[in-house]
Amino acid sequence: MTEQATTKPKRRYARKPNKSAAAATNPSAEKNPVKPRATKIGKVIALLQREAGATLDEMVKATGWLPHTTRAALTGLKKKGHAIARGKRDDVTCYRITKSA
Repeated sequence: MTEQATTKPKRRYARKPNKSAAAATNPSAEKNPVKPRATKIGKVIALLQREAGATLDEMVKATGWLPHTTRAALTGLKKKGHAIARGKRDDVTCYRITKSA
């Protein structure tokens, strides 16, 4: 029996390779860093970092989330290491970040 050299066909991808992998191999990509986008959780953090903090209604208006989703985001921030204090402002619960992660 003779063995024939077989070559595999070039692999075809369903989608293009990840940009971050290309940036790791391309040194010119480091010269032009991408600015982080303003996200909804970023808006929540900005509201919570204010001296007066933020009420649930203020966070809901800023993000467009439902109240239970906003409370879940606060829980997620706590899990990430942010210390969130709860207080009262005009008989309304107010949240404030006391220590960032």
